[in-house]
Amino acid sequence: MEAKFCFLKPHFLFLLTILSFTSSLANAETHYHDFVVQQTPVKRLCKTHNIITVNGQFPGPTLTARNGDTMVIKVTNRARYNVTLHWHGIRQMRSPWADGPEYVTQCPIKPGATYTYRYTIENQEGTFWWHAHSRWLRATVYGALVVLPKSGSTYPFPTPKTEVPIILGEWWDRNIIDVLRQAIFTGNAPNVSDAYTINGQPGDLYNCSSQGTTKILVNSGDTVLLRVINAALNQQLFFSVANHKLTVVEADASYSKPFTTKVIMVGPGQTTNVLLTANRSPSRYYMAARAYASPKNAPFDNTTTTAILEYKTSKAQLSKPILPRLPAFNDSTTVRNFNKQLKGNPSIAKVSTKIDENLFFTIGLGFVNCTPGPRCQGPNNTRFAASMNNVSFILPRRTSLLQAYYQNVQGVYTTDFPPVPPVKFDYTGNVSRGLWQPRFGTKLYKLKFGSSVQIVLQDTAIFSTEDHPIHLHGYHFFVVGQGSGNFNPNRDTGKFNLVDPPVRNTIDVPVGGWAVIRFVADNPGVWLFHCHIDAHLTWGLAMAFVVENGKGELQTVQPPPADLPQC
Repeated sequence: MEAKFCFLKPHFLFLLTILSFTSSLANAETHYHDFVVQQTPVKRLCKTHNIITVNGQFPGPTLTARNGDTMVIKVTNRARYNVTLHWHGIRQMRSPWADGPEYVTQCPIKPGATYTYRYTIENQEGTFWWHAHSRWLRATVYGALVVLPKSGSTYPFPTPKTEVPIILGEWWDRNIIDVLRQAIFTGNAPNVSDAYTINGQPGDLYNCSSQGTTKILVNSGDTVLLRVINAALNQQLFFSVANHKLTVVEADASYSKPFTTKVIMVGPGQTTNVLLTANRSPSRYYMAARAYASPKNAPFDNTTTTAILEYKTSKAQLSKPILPRLPAFNDSTTVRNFNKQLKGNPSIAKVSTKIDENLFFTIGLGFVNCTPGPRCQGPNNTRFAASMNNVSFILPRRTSLLQAYYQNVQGVYTTDFPPVPPVKFDYTGNVSRGLWQPRFGTKLYKLKFGSSVQIVLQDTAIFSTEDHPIHLHGYHFFVVGQGSGNFNPNRDTGKFNLVDPPVRNTIDVPVGGWAVIRFVADNPGVWLFHCHIDAHLTWGLAMAFVVENGKGELQTVQPPPADLPQC
């Protein structure tokens, strides 16, 4: 679990971090892994496709380490596409070059090339994951990253008998890069997936899928820790286990106050750890996931993926498992109630009450004129676009943002990202057509080292209100407030939870509503802040922060590694 000293002045941070880091080295290990990105034939839904994998595995290898360990992962690209890997949720203290998003912290690893990611896990534990952060290769290039407590430490909940990663994903019956290219060419939303998956398998509600269905075997009375990860490219998902209660104990690798529920909602990029006790009659039960689709009149994959929880003493191995009742696809009430129950642990991390940077970001979709013409397939002959504060983000191509920042390369980006919307309007009401078209640019926002930052994230209704999973690289943050409609500081600030807010790295901004996050800018570098729906990221729903070093700095951005890929 990440520990933040948000209540201390910045010049105390250096000493505290060095002491903590030094003490953790005594029992720390270094883990070496070789990742080969390659094309692999995989059969799903009755057809065989050549997909991009790591080491021929789908999902890729599960990495396991302890808090304080160092990871060294050599990545060799034998695929036909450029690739980068991101270690989702790892803060990358003193190692921003290892973060992974293409053209942000590095140029892509080209076919035939190799790059080695090196980083130390500091004051973090829980369920993380790794995935491609280049175009849409994340559709099949992903895996779990489990960080256990340090030796001699335990979980803040009863130790489970077994632990199982449950990785939710999406499957297309086409080459995912072709799906991306078609969406870019037409300007329309991409074709929806053909199936959802659990640990790479669609489950036996789909054709030709029964034999490979994921199966979890348990003994009666066992407590199982399910590490649920949403690796889906574009879809929030409900998840449940028939006739079993789930006790939530962690979200986004941050321990939470336990609470029990029948269903969880996991947005793309998010992780949720739940304890399940095998206390039902010995039988077979479905684990199931299906879409939470919040935008109105938008197409989505309306199928259900399943895995099987099977008691080892069950005499019903051939019987059809029991299916859980999942919420309706548009059940935002269940999502709000689930999020309201998430609470953090105030004994581990305290939220800052002094704010140095008070930012307000509108997020959502928009439209741009059809270019090139004469016809585009977006609404009213337009192309979809997306933006924060009416700026649609464009990634550079001749170098990465971090290299440009470190080497003072001019003309790659500007630092004039607006701290508030350029125009105030009724964000969740009827929006004037004059506000539909965003500006395009590679605009960053500078944060002073050690500053306390608050960001209001406001959904907009230009195309449709929608639940957006927003991920901040390099940081975890406190979620101090969420609500419906337009954020009103006079009305809503007094309702903030400053006692036990949940800590996350990816926040699902409520459909037609707002969320407020807080963090301390204690990690120098260039950090992407973006929607984890890859279609929205492609359309520009992103920006980046530059966190500069200062006096009493916690650490310095080191020179780029010798093998850092060049554009």
